[in-house]
Amino acid sequence: MELKPGMSALVTGGASGIGKALCIAFAQKGLFVTVVDFSEENGREVATLVQKENNKFHRDLRVPSSIFVKSDVSNADNLAASFEKHVQMYGGLDICINCAGIANKTLVYDDTSDGARTWRHAVNVNLVAVIDGTRIASQIMRSQKKPGVIINIGSAAGLYPMFFDPIYSATKGGVVMFTRSLVPLKRHGVRVNVLCPEFVQTDMAEQMSRKIIDSTGGYLKMEDIINGAFELIQDESKAGACLWITKRRGMEYWPTPEEQRKYMVNPNKSKRMLTKNIYPSIRTPESFEKIVVHTLSHNFRNATRLERVQLRLPVERHSALVKIIYAGVNASDVNFSSGRYFSGNTKEVASRLPFDAGFEGVGIVASVGDSVNHIKVGTPVALMTFGSYAEFTQVPAKHLLPVPRPDPEVVAMLTSGLTASIGLEKAGQMASGQVVLVTAAAGGTGQFAVQLAKLAGNKVVATCGGESKAELLASLGVDRVINYRNESVKDVLKKEFPRGVDIIYESVGGEMFDLCLNALAVHGHLIVIGMISQYQGEDGWKPKNYTGLCEKILAKSQTVAGFFLVQYAHLWQDHLDKLFDLYASGKLKVSLDPMKFLGVASVPDAVEYLHSGKSVGKVVVCIDPSYGQVVAKL
Repeated sequence: MELKPGMSALVTGGASGIGKALCIAFAQKGLFVTVVDFSEENGREVATLVQKENNKFHRDLRVPSSIFVKSDVSNADNLAASFEKHVQMYGGLDICINCAGIANKTLVYDDTSDGARTWRHAVNVNLVAVIDGTRIASQIMRSQKKPGVIINIGSAAGLYPMFFDPIYSATKGGVVMFTRSLVPLKRHGVRVNVLCPEFVQTDMAEQMSRKIIDSTGGYLKMEDIINGAFELIQDESKAGACLWITKRRGMEYWPTPEEQRKYMVNPNKSKRMLTKNIYPSIRTPESFEKIVVHTLSHNFRNATRLERVQLRLPVERHSALVKIIYAGVNASDVNFSSGRYFSGNTKEVASRLPFDAGFEGVGIVASVGDSVNHIKVGTPVALMTFGSYAEFTQVPAKHLLPVPRPDPEVVAMLTSGLTASIGLEKAGQMASGQVVLVTAAAGGTGQFAVQLAKLAGNKVVATCGGESKAELLASLGVDRVINYRNESVKDVLKKEFPRGVDIIYESVGGEMFDLCLNALAVHGHLIVIGMISQYQGEDGWKPKNYTGLCEKILAKSQTVAGFFLVQYAHLWQDHLDKLFDLYASGKLKVSLDPMKFLGVASVPDAVEYLHSGKSVGKVVVCIDPSYGQVVAKL
């Protein structure tokens, strides 16, 4: 929902704290606001402030742009009257913020009263009033048959225990689950979401022990809360969403898709599998082209050839035929063509020849075999199985990842994006408030690593070679770009980060690995995702000895973790969904190298270009240029 002058909002608990800040923020957008609160003095003051802000948008109004309604929200009649006055004044309701809340000064297990003025009252204000306010607001919005948004103000105390006020924690937990259960209201044009911040500097928070505040990283900025509320209001996809805001991790939605799948009745039936067929019908040809590895060599061009083969139909029982639109190019293509990703000795690997090349692609399901009912013809999908350097490929349907669109940006999210997302989380154990170093950061995976680290609330350092790459990284929000063509990576890290780097996302290998290991902080994590500098020797990839490695990591309790994406396949769909959601909401940028590679025959050129060191962003091959143009117009 786009906020426009003339819309109206009702805010309970609007006389102070978060409620007051939201009232003024709405006024700065030109919205009419009803301030509902028990404090008459503070409430009237906020209404006056709102009117002053609204004067910038409205002149000669017949009604005041803001009104104050004194109300005890725990009194059902009072609360209902507040909504009635709002509708009488402004003719409807676009936004409702249920913000009123109180803390309990006495621990419930020490309370000897009947609770009428203590814990029972807190339950009525913090939970019952939110339920009643949501009920009334949703009925008004549905009756006016216009889109409406309700934001319930929860708390991080509703996501994890708060030992010093169990009642507050219980009520906020109830608000979270109540809100998340209201997704079906979206069918009627009403979206209900919950905002769960940690501590903000309000009158209520200032009653807390400063040690507790400091343990979470200190107070959040009120601006962060406003931005979170506006995101929940404006993002049309958010219904039943819980946005958690912390000083340590920034803004993130809870629970993660991975956690959510644990309690889903049908976890394998992703909502994206139900994508409607909006793509042109696919005519299957008698034959198609693909890249095949015919001899083992780290020289990709010498190892491969372009073949035209017959298309076999019908599709096998549990498989699907996918028309590839875009395929991704990876540094490890040369390791694959030399047979390094197959077990066994050279003779045993050679016995597999010929085999299909290409790790990743996006396309459209052209046909499905018997017993495949979870994916339909016309569904856009991503795949990370061998054989994507082809016009068509047949793969087991269970390996397909439904995606919203078969775009080149989605290709970049596959091997490159998933390696960054899962690697930082699992191998790097990334939190927030850390220093994160990404090497070769302007490449396909580096661009994701720097952004995800930044989104998690970290200081990000990145290495690259060249001005265009440095400019890209600066545009992605990197705090310190080290262009090794102009300055020494070693000297910069030693001078500017004397205490070391907490997480290093490393893909270069060789001397860079040694340098990174020496720059790693106590308890630091060094994630090895590759070693591109060692892939292109005269004889291919040669292992290197790293003398003293054990002694170094032992002395500082460090972790050097290898990360190979294939071993995390169970997390692919969840993290791909997360990446696409970040991209769709504008929080994540995807950089594609501008060099165009068209058709299957251009794959060797694309691989050599990637290894030339000239690429900026993800290198992608458009397998079918004519079809790619058609899809782009949809």
